[in-house]
Amino acid sequence: QVQLVEAGGGLVQAGGSLRLSCAASGRTFSSYAMGWFRQAPGKEREFVAAISRSGGSTYYADSVKGRFTISRDNAKNTAYLQMNSLKPEDTAVYYCAADSKITIATITRRYEYDYWGQGTQVTVSS
Repeated sequence: QVQLVEAGGGLVQAGGSLRLSCAASGRTFSSYAMGWFRQAPGKEREFVAAISRSGGSTYYADSVKGRFTISRDNAKNTAYLQMNSLKPEDTAVYYCAADSKITIATITRRYEYDYWGQGTQVTVSS
């Protein structure tokens, strides 16, 4: 089992940047693919970005491609989401997720992830 704790959310003006982190504890971090999802009020939780176990492959939702960057440091048991050029529509609670069995075919699907953090609020003002 793995425990995930997100940090780094906050209030930022449109056009600004934030970096979220997701610290993992428990079993071997490098065994887990990592994903970031977000949920705005009244909306379903949606895929944002994902990264393979080695960090060699990354995946992004079209809405954040070119603005967000996912990365991981397996030595520090931490995944990151660098968010640049933030827009008001990026406002949401951001969750990190982990799974040891996920494949490339399913890495963007939220129901495939077994472990979730508690979420961190990101608010972008216009």
